[in-house]
Amino acid sequence: MTIEASGIRAFIAIELPDAVKKELGELQKKLSVAPERGIKWVAPDGIHLTLKFLGGVTPDCIEPVKQALTRATEGIKPFELEIRNLGAFPNLRRLVMVWCGLTGDLEHLNQLRKKVEEHISPMGFPPEKSPFSPHLILERLKENISPMARQSLSEKLAATNYHPGLRIPVTSISLMQSHLLSSGAVYKRLAVFPLKKW
Repeated sequence: MTIEASGIRAFIAIELPDAVKKELGELQKKLSVAPERGIKWVAPDGIHLTLKFLGGVTPDCIEPVKQALTRATEGIKPFELEIRNLGAFPNLRRLVMVWCGLTGDLEHLNQLRKKVEEHISPMGFPPEKSPFSPHLILERLKENISPMARQSLSEKLAATNYHPGLRIPVTSISLMQSHLLSSGAVYKRLAVFPLKKW
């Protein structure tokens, strides 16, 4: 099994209910600014919580990854997360990304992520070194964004008091494929792995 840049661009994620994606889409509309050049909003249907980015994976590696994720979800009962707030990375002055932070049953979320790491790391996917900070990415700013558009978006974010309390039931994880197009990333679900407490 090998990992190549030319392989299937894959990642492991928690998908969102349609109602949550719809609400986040409405939030994106409220935050939109003119001109939009240099601002790349994530399509609402594509908003997700990434647990692990795998990178370029060869086709012969997909089935073993599926088997590993089936084992990783054993003993993990379904749990619930909640959208907490709206944030900017790294900060409002040097804004490059808009995200929603998550709260809720973070203990079970971290347990799930740890089991995923444990089961796929022997396959050549090293564990993440940076701390896990669960968030949903709403948009990214490109290098060609104008200073005016960046400032306008920063001001809108600062003026937006967003604490929706949207709940996200987590009953499964998904193995996803990402296609990078000029219009943005398009995601395809390769497999779903229900959480199951024996």
